[in-house]
Amino acid sequence: MGQGLSRLSTGAKIYLMGICGTGMAALAGLLKAKGFEITGSDISFYPPMGDLLRKLEIPVHQGYDPEHLKEVAPDLVIIGNVIKASNPEAKYVLEYGIRFMSFPQALGEFFLADRNCLVVAGTHGKTTTSTMLVSALKGCGFRPGFLIGGIVNETGRGFEQGSPPWFVIEGDEYDTAFFNKVSKFLHYRPKSAVITSMEFDHADIFPDFNAIKASFEKFVGLLPGDGILTACTDWAPVREVSEKAPCRVVTYGFNDHADWTAVDIRPSLRYTSYLAVHKSGLSLHVSIHLPGRHNVLNSLSVLALCDGLGLDIEKAAQGLRQCKGAKRRQEIVGEVQGILIIDDFAHHPRAVAETLGALKERYDGRRIIAIFEPRTNTSRRAIFQEAYARAFSAADKVMVRDVPDPEKAPEGDRFSSKQLVEDLRNQGLKAQFARDASEIIQAVLDDVREEDVYVILSNGPFEGIHQRLLKALKKSLEPSH
Repeated sequence: MGQGLSRLSTGAKIYLMGICGTGMAALAGLLKAKGFEITGSDISFYPPMGDLLRKLEIPVHQGYDPEHLKEVAPDLVIIGNVIKASNPEAKYVLEYGIRFMSFPQALGEFFLADRNCLVVAGTHGKTTTSTMLVSALKGCGFRPGFLIGGIVNETGRGFEQGSPPWFVIEGDEYDTAFFNKVSKFLHYRPKSAVITSMEFDHADIFPDFNAIKASFEKFVGLLPGDGILTACTDWAPVREVSEKAPCRVVTYGFNDHADWTAVDIRPSLRYTSYLAVHKSGLSLHVSIHLPGRHNVLNSLSVLALCDGLGLDIEKAAQGLRQCKGAKRRQEIVGEVQGILIIDDFAHHPRAVAETLGALKERYDGRRIIAIFEPRTNTSRRAIFQEAYARAFSAADKVMVRDVPDPEKAPEGDRFSSKQLVEDLRNQGLKAQFARDASEIIQAVLDDVREEDVYVILSNGPFEGIHQRLLKALKKSLEPSH
């Protein structure tokens, strides 16, 4: 469970291992804002978190070396969940008795103890829904604290200390640390919560879906009797887990039995509009910037929670209208001669399908080209091989990079990019295999068309493909001066 959970005095030195993770970088920013002296280490510093840390002027050591710790002499070390027990810095911390804790423990200790914590959990939509909840609370006149696993487009960062009573946090079911193998969200002291969805993911740490469901059941059991659970009952497992909640449950979804549902959905190039309807007959017109039915549900969960908390949902809806989402979530990173480059974090088959469907709807009549990198610990495995073959139906063309670092998945349980391409072609989809980003960029240049929409799907830097592709398109298409 880590050591040294007593609070440190302002000015103490805190060192974060794995500091460039989305949550860890945000925590580093929160701790610095609280007056601590922050340093850390990581292997790579790709955008947007590397850029954020540089902007915050937080010194970061590249690579893991005990000499970094000797140089800093930290009062506390926060160990990210990417760190293994064999890590040389982690071994040094344990050997020399330096106080340490996990990222979720630190967040709970330093920021959640005196707040009403609103936790957004679920397999999909956590980052976007958390961002929407922050905007809705601001619309209601609050200044919530928050920590989100991404960069909020309106503020340029994914954290804020804010003011009581609310603190919004993205509740991840992934494990905490090598010394604490439980889901992160079990440390977050929820006052109220949202569960957006629930299906199998994180095949590297959960043996099966029942293990994931059990973790959500433990999370729900943490809610106090006067709290609220907002649950999407379009998902049978969410319904089953919510039945065990010790508090009031507010349901939402597209099904007829939910407390809140959405009808008359109208997509456009700038907004997605719909009518939020409560079972009592109350209705509310809502407009959000983000496309897709999944984002309609994400925003509906926020309204349902705000209503459950007794807040003014008209003002909450006004806040939602201002929300521009988070970076790497259907984010337009550039445009060249009317050709769009969109970045999206989607890597689970369902997230891929929802994202592509939403963009196909928003950019009706334009060619949607998906560029996919199977990079996560789950997508590197064969578990979703067949599901991915069904996930790209909304794309007009699919380009699939070879699996990076395939050895990170067990031999005999490895995803095949070539097999995915073959499966997609067998369905009549245009699909192409590429060894790396350079091959993809060249393939784009060989077949680029007017008003194409390129959607880059990866949870990592993808060899800097976003800016490289923009540069290549400008060089190829724009007249030289």
